[in-house]
Amino acid sequence: MDFREQAAAIEDELVALRRELHRFPEVGLDLPGTQAAVLAALDGLPLEITLGKAATSVTAVLRGGGPGPVVLLRGDMDALPVVEENDAEYVSGRVGTMHACGHDLHTAGLVGAAKLLAAHKDELNGDVVFMFQPGEESGDGAGHMIDEGVLDAAGRRADAAYGLHVMSDRLPRGVFTTKPGPMMAAISALTVKVVGAGGHGSRPHTALDPIPVAAEIVTALQTLVTRRFSVFDPIVLTVGTFHAGTRHNIIPDSAVFEASVRTFTEESLALVERESVRLAEGIAAAHGLTAEAAFVREDPATVNDPAEAAFVAETVRGLFGDARYVEMTDPVTGSEDFSRVLEQVPGSYLFLGATVKDDFREAASNHSPRAAFDDAVLADGAALLAELAYRRLQRG
Repeated sequence: MDFREQAAAIEDELVALRRELHRFPEVGLDLPGTQAAVLAALDGLPLEITLGKAATSVTAVLRGGGPGPVVLLRGDMDALPVVEENDAEYVSGRVGTMHACGHDLHTAGLVGAAKLLAAHKDELNGDVVFMFQPGEESGDGAGHMIDEGVLDAAGRRADAAYGLHVMSDRLPRGVFTTKPGPMMAAISALTVKVVGAGGHGSRPHTALDPIPVAAEIVTALQTLVTRRFSVFDPIVLTVGTFHAGTRHNIIPDSAVFEASVRTFTEESLALVERESVRLAEGIAAAHGLTAEAAFVREDPATVNDPAEAAFVAETVRGLFGDARYVEMTDPVTGSEDFSRVLEQVPGSYLFLGATVKDDFREAASNHSPRAAFDDAVLADGAALLAELAYRRLQRG
């Protein structure tokens, strides 16, 4: 079974699909054009297809020739609200929307894996579920698909799950990487509204100015990170918005800021959830103001099953050679909702370098308006997904 050779034979059609998706990106949970493109690409394959209700997802089940496990392969499909600044011939045709995170490659790669495995369905000892997911960047698409039964789409719970993400900068082109245990962070949102009493800028003593109090809370949160958390179980807290006031000589009634919080363990998550709210409320109270603080957990940490991560590494080396795999030394502080799948099914997530630069360190990062991905890695990504499913099914 040479999935590399077979993937190379369909590379042109995968590249064409990827570029079509890149030209017409869609954001969020509602991706009708993307869904239609996926269905057209899967047409004629021996798949049992179910469409989502809460989102324009596609779930496709391939029945193997004999009994065995169920393997789930996932590809996310949504783009980002980013104005593209590249000049490729297939640049986004929708101003303000861009596949800046490579999900167009993920979708085309999963279509490729479906084609490769469908050609050998009678040799498969078990079933494969293909999870084409909207709303990874926003909208909890994985959660919606899980609620609608994607993990049990084959009639029984998936035994293993794998997902692949391309990177525009972190890795050399064509190199795969993963690690056991926490691989990506959980993400939570902290919103703080400091409520005071407005007044004239010339008479601050007659008002309760919320701006310096909110600023003090922002600074104190950074101290909280360095003094209440172990460097061996780190968190990242970044204030991304801060809004207050309408004019330089007016003290506003309130100031509001929002922060993203990244954690890797439940212990740190529970601690920062409790202490960040307590700190905000306490500082505001010390100045005679009030703080309305809300901490919302969003996606959990992406935690790879150690045995499955080792299986992924072994499979990459067996298919492509030792030089194409490097072990991740540190987890990534970005977040990913495939984590919801891995909470319920043992599996592994992995990265694939897709940089267009000879030196990946010179490339723009994922989510940048200049992010660019080399679709020359598409065939190998599809081949690996197919190989993972095939080997895992044959293993039983």
